[in-house]
Amino acid sequence: MSRVDQVAKADGDGTTPAARPADPSRPRSWTWTFGLLRSELLTTFRRWRTLALLGVLAAVPVLVGIAVKIETNDGSPGGRGGGGGGEGPAFISQVTNNGLFLVFTALAVTLPFFLPMAIGVIAGDSIAGEANAGTLRYLLVAPAGRTRLLLAKYATVMVFCLVATLVVAVSALTVGALLFPLGDLTTISGTRIGFADGLLRAFLIALVVAASLTGVAALGLFVSTLTGSGIAAMATTVGLLITVQILDQIPQLHAIQPYFFSHHWLSFADLMREPVYWEDLRKNLGLQVLYAAVFGSAAWARFTTRDVTA
Repeated sequence: MSRVDQVAKADGDGTTPAARPADPSRPRSWTWTFGLLRSELLTTFRRWRTLALLGVLAAVPVLVGIAVKIETNDGSPGGRGGGGGGEGPAFISQVTNNGLFLVFTALAVTLPFFLPMAIGVIAGDSIAGEANAGTLRYLLVAPAGRTRLLLAKYATVMVFCLVATLVVAVSALTVGALLFPLGDLTTISGTRIGFADGLLRAFLIALVVAASLTGVAALGLFVSTLTGSGIAAMATTVGLLITVQILDQIPQLHAIQPYFFSHHWLSFADLMREPVYWEDLRKNLGLQVLYAAVFGSAAWARFTTRDVTA
């Protein structure tokens, strides 16, 4: 079934927009909006590329958990490299005491590269992939229009952000429960909290990590509107991610580093303090909203004026 047929079927009667007579009383806009979104979600999560990316993300906590377990069995100190500071990798020192810390560790390990790379691939291919396959012009036949199609694409990428983050978290929780004990845990501030409270914080951290990728998703969507090659869009998006990560580590650029979308990514660790430190979290989420607004607007301006029939 083609993409246009999927959306037409989602509209309720299986006919294409050109074949259906106009009916002003019918709430077609909302129907087409949800039809497009459902079609995009089904198409994205049925692709082997998407499943492979999720598989890689799920494997990272497994590898980290096994590595920590082997190191512990060898008698080596589990806290090597861990310490204070509240940054994500410091959670490794606590994994052997409580498997729930593997969730925080896995998110800290995947956030700098693996998660953004996966988002960059999905976002970069969202528009450019359709143009390369020759299906974009047919999707625009739908009365949903370019704006709603772009919003459906961005919403799909955001759903993937959430799903990818939860895949990492659930995989880490499962491996942590199998390899290490679970129970009450000690926060970065040194206070003790119950397992239920820790599980809730782990869920909140996963949501914050997913929200931290909204800027990357908008950037990838914008890049995707600039080219008709899905591979070029994906490569450019991932290249920009790597470049920003490198620039964020150069001390001489400290004046502009707080404005990089990746600068406050590890602020999610502040949710494991008692009381919670909100300042860096607010900076991170505010910066993601800014990037999403800027690059989302740029993507809309480009896409609504783009000649997709050439």
